[in-house]
Amino acid sequence: MIRIRFSPLLAAGLISVSTPGIAATEIKAVVVTHFENGEINGEESGEYHRWVQRLDLEPVDFPLGQFDLHVNDEGILAICTGGGVTNATASIMALGLDERFDLSDAYWLVSGIGGGDPEDVSLGTGVWARHVVDGDLLYEIDAREMPEDWAYGLIPLGAKEPNQEATGWTVDTISFDLNGSLAEWAYDLTRGHAVEDTPAMKEFRAMYENYPEARKPPSVALGDTLSASTYWHGDYLNDWANDWVKLQAGDDANMVTSNMEDSGTLTALHRLAREDRVDPERVMVLRTVSNYTFPPDDKTAAWSTTAPYPDNGEPAYEAAFQLGNRVVQTLVDDWDRYQTNVPRTE
Repeated sequence: MIRIRFSPLLAAGLISVSTPGIAATEIKAVVVTHFENGEINGEESGEYHRWVQRLDLEPVDFPLGQFDLHVNDEGILAICTGGGVTNATASIMALGLDERFDLSDAYWLVSGIGGGDPEDVSLGTGVWARHVVDGDLLYEIDAREMPEDWAYGLIPLGAKEPNQEATGWTVDTISFDLNGSLAEWAYDLTRGHAVEDTPAMKEFRAMYENYPEARKPPSVALGDTLSASTYWHGDYLNDWANDWVKLQAGDDANMVTSNMEDSGTLTALHRLAREDRVDPERVMVLRTVSNYTFPPDDKTAAWSTTAPYPDNGEPAYEAAFQLGNRVVQTLVDDWDRYQTNVPRTE
């Protein structure tokens, strides 16, 4: 099999992926982001440009992706998948099958913003996940047509009513267990990191008078994430999300953040692992809270669904980079150790 090593010549288009005799570039860490609001070299809000600019990553043509890949000579590769579960799935599969890169020992850091459950977490907090659960693969009926004793009109595949374990057909890509020891190691490494707080965040948090966790300054935490292409919101759906994550991932799971991509990323990575292209035990998911998943008591769900994020979400973008980069740099700096030994809490 012909493999192509990344080089400035390749990035400049002076050689192609069909050039023989060049081995694949060993990648130590893959950073997965999801969207960028402006130019990669600009300063608008987005998940990607901080990684590209601050780590001096160079562009690599990626025709099957939404954005070019970016790589540096330390073995760090960054990808921006495009928003939503389907974009994430397609982009990660395309990267995993790209013969220019050897990803077999790479650590994967999924780093992006997300919603936070006010019962568990505050704005700006970085949350390391132990489980990723898909929230799209289910039955749904309009709440106006559901039985009066149902809490919501969302039903597991193969079940007969909400929050009931499936007894018939279902699919095997609803719940993904991450390496819990690795998640705890990343949490331990970053929990002392000062996460930015701002006046706008304090003002927004103050509206959640009956939710003490939502009113705290930002920090670092462990908690699970629910992935859905639908941007869901509100008290009733938050109840469903908490029930759903426990139903699918087990009683020890706790829905702390929401996102719109991670089940697609995990689906692709597990497919790629069948051919030993990636190691799913080296996957970490970090979501930083840019907004809450339901409104304060004196506001409606319709209001808070589209309410502007405090500071346009900038503190959450910054926390995603700072916390994630601390992990990435630790892995790369001690690669002789971590290439063969997946870190865990001592």
